Amino acid sequence: MTQSTIEEKTKETVYLKALSLKSLEELPSIKDDVNKRMIIILRITPLAQKDVEELKKAVEELYQFSVSIGGDIARLGEERIVITPPGVKIWRSS
Repeated sequence: MTQSTIEEKTKETVYLKALSLKSLEELPSIKDDVNKRMIIILRITPLAQKDVEELKKAVEELYQFSVSIGGDIARLGEERIVITPPGVKIWRSS
């Protein structure tokens, strides 16, 4: 494998990052990570325990962001959501 081939593969790398959402102030950082081609698994329980209305705002903002960049977003059970960058789609059963 040549150096240029390794560099090309590195540019295409998609990372998976798990985070806990504690406040709305964390949203810009989460969006930035998605823009850097990271898949985010976001534990929403900490914010839900503090303020359900803020949680609703956060999820709506992340949904709008995901749609606007051509990514995807889905709920994973009761405590988590997953947000993907463009080119990564979430399989949903019918």
